Parts: sequence; C-alpha cells; structure tokens
Amino acid sequence: MFGFYNMALRVDVTQSAFELQMISDEVLARTLGGKGLATHLLLAHNPQGVDPLSADNHIIFAAGPVAGSSIWGSCRYGVFSKSPQTGFYSESYSGGRVAENIAACGFDAIVIHGTSDTPIWLEICEETVYFHSAEELWGLDTYGTEDRVKAWVKENRPGAGSCGVVCIGPAGENLISFAVIENDYWRSAGRTGVGAILGAKKIKAIAFHGKRKKAFADDALVRAFSKELAIEGKENAGVIAYKTKGTPMLVDVMNKAGGFPTRYWQKGRFEGASKINADALHQRCDVKPHACLKCFMACGRLSTVKEGRHAGLQVEGPEYETIYAFGGLCEIDSIEEIIYLNDICDRLGMDTISAGNLAALTIEAARQGRIDRVIDYGDVDAIAQLLADIAYRKDIGETLARGIRTAADAWGMADQAIHVKGLEPAGYDPRVLKGMGLAYGSSDRGACHLRATFYKPELAGIVDPEKIEGKAAVFTEWEDRLTLFDTLILCRFYRDLYQWEQLGTMIKGTTGLDLGTEGMRRIAAHVSDDTRRFNLREGLRPEDDMLPPRFHREALPESGKVITEDQMKRLMADYYAARGWDPEGKPPDA
Repeated sequence: MFGFYNMALRVDVTQSAFELQMISDEVLARTLGGKGLATHLLLAHNPQGVDPLSADNHIIFAAGPVAGSSIWGSCRYGVFSKSPQTGFYSESYSGGRVAENIAACGFDAIVIHGTSDTPIWLEICEETVYFHSAEELWGLDTYGTEDRVKAWVKENRPGAGSCGVVCIGPAGENLISFAVIENDYWRSAGRTGVGAILGAKKIKAIAFHGKRKKAFADDALVRAFSKELAIEGKENAGVIAYKTKGTPMLVDVMNKAGGFPTRYWQKGRFEGASKINADALHQRCDVKPHACLKCFMACGRLSTVKEGRHAGLQVEGPEYETIYAFGGLCEIDSIEEIIYLNDICDRLGMDTISAGNLAALTIEAARQGRIDRVIDYGDVDAIAQLLADIAYRKDIGETLARGIRTAADAWGMADQAIHVKGLEPAGYDPRVLKGMGLAYGSSDRGACHLRATFYKPELAGIVDPEKIEGKAAVFTEWEDRLTLFDTLILCRFYRDLYQWEQLGTMIKGTTGLDLGTEGMRRIAAHVSDDTRRFNLREGLRPEDDMLPPRFHREALPESGKVITEDQMKRLMADYYAARGWDPEGKPPDA
C-alpha cells in the first residue's frame, strides 16, 4: 500500500518492551490511516469500560499517509484514546514540525499501553524504543522539558538528525482532566485530556527521530499538485487573511455577529473587543507570521509583548479560542494579559478553552456565594493563581482539575455549566449559529468546533444560520470531507482549498487509490460509524448529544436568540438519519 508502512509499533510501558504489528492493505484502504486507523485499533485493543487513566487504556500517535510528502498542510499528527475529561472518544491534533519526525520512524501508528512505576521518557526511532528515566524532568514545565530532551538527543545521538519531541507539563503529571500534549513550545494536542493519559502512564516526553521515507504512488502527481496549490494560494483571500491577521480576526467577526461568548455565556458581545482583537494584537505586540512545516498560510502569530509588566513575553498566539475563553468569558480587555494567561497554560500544559471556561464558571460560583474565593471578571492575577491551583490540585483546584461536570455538581451549578459530554464549546454561540449547535451535539469528542468547522459556511452566508430544515444533510457532507482530513491528518485551514476533487487527487498521488467522491464519503462514513460504536460501547446515550439547557432557555440580550430544545432534537434526528443510524443514534452492525 503506497503512502503507508503497513506497520504499527506497540509499546508496553509496564514491561519496557515493544513489538511490531503488521497492518494489512485491506485495513489501510478501509480506514485511510490517521483517525480511521486509530479508531480501528482502539476498538480492537481497548477493553470496554476501561478507566482512561489506567494501564489498559491505549494512547495512539499517528501521522497520516500524506505526512512526509510535499502536500501543503500535511505536517500534523493525531493522538487518540479514551478521554479522562469526557469518558468517551478522544482525539486531538497538533501542527508544528513533529509529524515529519513521527513519519520518519517508519510506523503508521504508535500504540502505547501500560504504566511505568517511575517517570520515564521514550525515545522512538526506526530501529528500537529506548526507555529513559525522567526523574530529573518530572516537575519541569513544557518548554524546559522539550529543551532538555532535544539537547540529550543531540548530544547522545549525533547521527539522528532532526528530532521531534512531545511532552507534558505539571498539569499532565498531576492528571488534570484537560491536560495537553505540547510540541514546538506552543503547539498543542489540546483537547480531551491526552496529557493526563501520558501523565498516568508516567511518560513525561517522547522523542521521535528516524530516516525512513515512504513510497508514494505517483511522486510527479504529488509534486505537481503541491506546486499548483502554492500558486493558487498566493491569490486566495482566505490565505491572505490568515497570513495577515491569523485566527484573532474572528474576534471582530463573531462580536459583530453577536455570537462572541461573553461573561460566561451570558452575552454575545464584548464591549472590550477592540482591545483584544487582531488589530490590538498587532499594535500592542511585535507580531511575525509563523508557519508549521510545509505550510504557506502562516496563520500563527509569533507575538512579543512590547510594553508593560509583561514586556518581552513571547508566545505563538494567542489564537482566537484562547482570546474568547479568557477575553470574552472572563472579560479581560487586555491582549497582553491574555498572552500572559496563554503562556501560563502552555507552560503548565493545559487546554486554554477548558481553562477559560472553568475560570469563568469559578467567577460565577464566587459571585453567587457558592464558593469562598476572591475572584471576579477581569481579575487577571486571581485567574492566573487559579490556573496554578488547578495544575497543582490545590484548594478548589482539586475540584476543577476533575473537569466541569465534577465542579458544577460540587457547587450546585449543573444547570448553569456549559458543555457537551463534559467538553466545553469553542467561541461560537449556537444560539446565533444554529449549525454549531448540531456540531457541538454530534461531535464524537464533545462540544467541538473543528470536526466540521460549520461556523465557516454559516458566517459566510453559504448556509442560513437560522435554518433548521435540511441543515443536517449539508452538515454531514461537510463533516465527511473533514473526516477525510483527519484520516489523512491535514490542517483544517486548507478546507476551502481542498474540496473533494483535490482530496481525490492527493489520495491517488500518495496511496494510489482512485476513489471518487462517493468512495471517499464511504470511507468517511465508515470512520464516523466506528467512532460512534466506540462511544456507544462506553455508555453514550442520545441525551449526551444534546446542548446544555441554558442555550434553550436563556436568550442572548443583544438579539433575543435561543436555540430551542425542539430545534436541537430535530437537528440531531435529521443527522442520525443522514448518517444512516437508527433513531437512537446507533449505526448498523459492522
């Protein structure tokens, strides 16, 4: 099978051992690698009902079949498991440079299980797996950990060449349910708590290096495709916008639309938006466009604070989601202070979306007298202290560390907490963008905006945000196409450039498969069915696909908009039907 190695690496941390597992062409053709292959392996190896933090929960790293090629947007890897944050399917993706190193090791998937008695870091290369003590690394932040591991490899493996490192911070070590895996300092496999899974296995870091190269079906076709896309991208309005302003441009877009979540989801507009938008970032900071490997979009903002108490602080970001979570939900009207909180989360290794949501929930709990904590909207230092308390499980941080459902139940706020399946939504209010309600409800990993990125067609006017009739069918096609992105593991921001025709060309050039749109959609549907089967096996019920009640009963003050319970039920029913599932959301037997 072109584009693959037909090989998985299985690592047993308990025994400090590893073995190779052949993967057939039939499985690869049916799953297309990436998410499809990882889901297949999770169904095969993970015991039903497994504790996400136990030795028996497998965590899988995968780079897709396009990794190592010249395809733009291909330098991404995925991490797959059972989530400690939701108890359901876990998937998280990250860019940067590491995917190239993972692919060069010569495996289509790296499957890790077991638990070490003492902290370790893994060195994975094409010949073997080394198990190193991480006693001296345990307790370090993510930046320090990455530096130390890379320095060790450079000194002790002089012939290794380029090395990619993924690692966890104190949040992962302390099993915070929304801990992330970091790489390249600021890139994160950021959602569903994959960092806590590594922490439970006592894995502080993994270094990847190798020199294997895949055989592609038609190198000339791949090169021509990439060259043509680079030419097209120079004039593409979306590419220019991302390169010029990055994701912070969405602050103004969403604020104008009245769907910028503010004051813990009580409002849809933030009066201080002009102080935290893309213009504010570029005026208040020294900003340079920053790209992942093999990307001409350069959406990343390498931002250095110019003045004030954080002068000289540098992060890649903040991304829109971090700005919404701390700027909107917590009403912080300073881009420099958002960068400060972004840096804290990156160093500690925790997801900024969940962190901001939990900080805002804590503010509401304090204002309502449900907890004894001095914290309020806009109080940056109190929020910074809360983040540290969460990462080290101090005071109320012990409660928040276990996630939003635990905290809300403990404080009598279950009816106020905003989440789906235990995962907090991104910065797109579904009362304004009804399709995002469907996106949050249907996503296999919880309230996710990225599985279908349906905010794009609704904001662009391609799809009427208020329309319910027929929306699920359009949504399902978008989701199918972006599920293919996750099997190949491509960057979401190439979604306008990679339509079905372009996906078909790259699949043919890399793997040799000539699928056509229907063939690609069949694979995507198969992956969606398998992921749903995983969740049903772990206890998913139809009610888990519904939105929190506040979205039904609390109208946005700026527009009076809600998404009713009947609308949501209709969207989900239509979605089940469009997927070929029964009325309870169950796929047909495999």
